[in-house]
Amino acid sequence: MSFQQGLSGLNAASKNLDVIGHNIANSNTVGFKASRAEFAEMVASAIGSAGGSGAGIGVETANVAQQFTQGNLNITGNSLDVAINGNGFFMLKLPDQTQAYTRAGNFKLDKVGNMVTNDGAQILGYTVNPVTGQRTSTEPVPMVFPTAQPIPAKQTENIVLGMNLDARAPDADGDPAATPPIPATPRATYGTSLNVYDTQGVATAVNVYFEKQGSNTWEIYDKLDDPKANPPVVGRFVGKMEMDGNGNILGMTQPATYDADGNPITGNKISRKADGTFETTPVTWAWTPVLDTSTPPKTIDWTSVETLGTPVAGPATFDFKLALTVDPSKANPNNPPTTFSVDLDLSKTTQFGAKFAVSELTQDGYASGELTGINIENNGMIMTRYSNGVTRAEGQLALASFRNTQGLASIGGNNWVETFESGQPVKGTATDGNFGSLRSGALEESNVDLTAELVNMMTAQRAYQANAQTIKTQDQVMSTLVNLR
Repeated sequence: MSFQQGLSGLNAASKNLDVIGHNIANSNTVGFKASRAEFAEMVASAIGSAGGSGAGIGVETANVAQQFTQGNLNITGNSLDVAINGNGFFMLKLPDQTQAYTRAGNFKLDKVGNMVTNDGAQILGYTVNPVTGQRTSTEPVPMVFPTAQPIPAKQTENIVLGMNLDARAPDADGDPAATPPIPATPRATYGTSLNVYDTQGVATAVNVYFEKQGSNTWEIYDKLDDPKANPPVVGRFVGKMEMDGNGNILGMTQPATYDADGNPITGNKISRKADGTFETTPVTWAWTPVLDTSTPPKTIDWTSVETLGTPVAGPATFDFKLALTVDPSKANPNNPPTTFSVDLDLSKTTQFGAKFAVSELTQDGYASGELTGINIENNGMIMTRYSNGVTRAEGQLALASFRNTQGLASIGGNNWVETFESGQPVKGTATDGNFGSLRSGALEESNVDLTAELVNMMTAQRAYQANAQTIKTQDQVMSTLVNLR
């Protein structure tokens, strides 16, 4: 018997207690992964010795293996807390520019808007299109949010107007000769309005009115006529829309050029044919002013004669949009340089025998706004809310996985770095491939089983005491041998 076995046993038991103590100490650490001490027998052998003749000389610590099992999810209610439910690691850039990986999702924003961990590491993700959410990069970059200054204003480019025009509506002029007489329908009967934004984020009201001018035909204007105003206000003719027998848009007339009074003089009528293709017909207008009785007379309205040219094939597709001119000069005192045009999308317009109703009215412009909230979806998409009512995508959290997670090297702070043994990371996003999903407002708890660790600690303590007894017994035997006479 030798002291070697007992000493190696003491060292192994001590190492085991170290590992168990480390696990217990981090039982409340977010994203912590428990470790397990693994041991191997040591055998003394010589070259050429017969098999099985080697004498056991104790135990050695073969490995300290980390256990990458899923921890329980703890609901926190903090939108910047994120837990991975399944496979994957968050990707980090440490202050020394080293790339690291973690399961701890207790993130926060620093003073300049960086999304960081408690030790200042930046969270990596992919840049995305704010409107569509589609990724615009292949390599993860630090996630940064506009907390230091408001997001800039965006000029309106598109308006979407979905509505139903009452199929029972009479012509706007009525018919006083009918029995009984059919009264005129004021232009204000079928209209709506919304605010659009110029380049400085100043809101300007835009109005859209519809007048029925014959069977299944509606003219579109941008304002109400006011002959009593000084000077009289005359609505601008924006275009014309024709409906089919099923209540859907059949075609649309779009002005192309205007005269000095703002009336269109040329344009195109685009119609859908029976086979689903489209044809274009040139249109010209001749306008005659309607004068009042003042001296000198003032123009209080216009009448027009519309002339159609020869239809030609095309275009291949048509999205039923009209160009609407916006003049921000009244709303913006800073003298905007010019008017601007927005696309008025009328593709969702119907004509059924029901009351006039607007079902959708949206536009894509906005004023400047401060960041007010952040929400992270289960696929890692980061949605931000601003004081101007805008919600948009700012990025998508990046995840990484490894073929051999046991090969990762722990560097403290719940972080790991890749090694030759772990292999290179496979990068992606949550819910893609074998990556797990994310849970915002939750954190992954430590996977330490306290009950099991306490039992392991008692077992390791007994092993330590047993090895100490081995050394004590060996010492007594040696003392007896020395004292023989």
